[in-house]
Amino acid sequence: MKLDGKTAVVTGAASGIGRATAEAFAAAGARVVLGDVNEQGGEAAAAAIRARGATADFIRLDVTDPAAVESFRAAALALHGGVEILASVAGWGRTKPFVQNTPEFWRKLIDLNLLGTIAVTRAFVEPMMQRQAGKIVTVASDAGRVGSLGETVYSGAKGGVIAFSKGLAREMARYNVTVNCVCPGPTDTPLMAAVPDKIKDAFARVTPMRRMAKPSEIADAILFFASRRSDFVTGQVLSVSGGLTMAG
Repeated sequence: MKLDGKTAVVTGAASGIGRATAEAFAAAGARVVLGDVNEQGGEAAAAAIRARGATADFIRLDVTDPAAVESFRAAALALHGGVEILASVAGWGRTKPFVQNTPEFWRKLIDLNLLGTIAVTRAFVEPMMQRQAGKIVTVASDAGRVGSLGETVYSGAKGGVIAFSKGLAREMARYNVTVNCVCPGPTDTPLMAAVPDKIKDAFARVTPMRRMAKPSEIADAILFFASRRSDFVTGQVLSVSGGLTMAG
């Protein structure tokens, strides 16, 4: 799956699935623009990609700040004259019973996971419409398909990403812009490292393939939706969860 000559933006690219996605895009030949609120991690990720001979730039991005999103858009477009691929990976969650949630916690989850995806997509979709070509890949979660214990508002936000992606796919089809969504199951990321071992062990036990995903395995699915191999695929939701969820 080649991306030669393409420019790809990846949000949440400082670590985990976002970083693995940026690395996969670069290995496929794309010029990659990495965005993340974590400047140190983002710069390190971009430097590691450049060390392999690929083109990568890091630009700080806070997806919850409209001014920061606009600044990021302008800087990303200025680098290579256009963006053909957008992978919206940035997100955040924490396991906590719903009745212990505060309104501030709700807003953080929704701002980061749903509104951030919407804002970044809006920033890059119009030039794709004008060129009559583009690939948008959102990253939700299987929590948004089937729910997740202790992640009620997170599940709602990720469910919103799924519905947003399907709605946008219908609007963008006439412009030859595809929109697809990848839903990871439990994945071995820095966020997961903060989860107690007994919960991580439980995730592995209930997964038919008896382990969590590696970030690179999620990135492979994102790469498929970003490549020419998926030119006639839009509005689709792909779970990468080792069989944990088998939603229709």
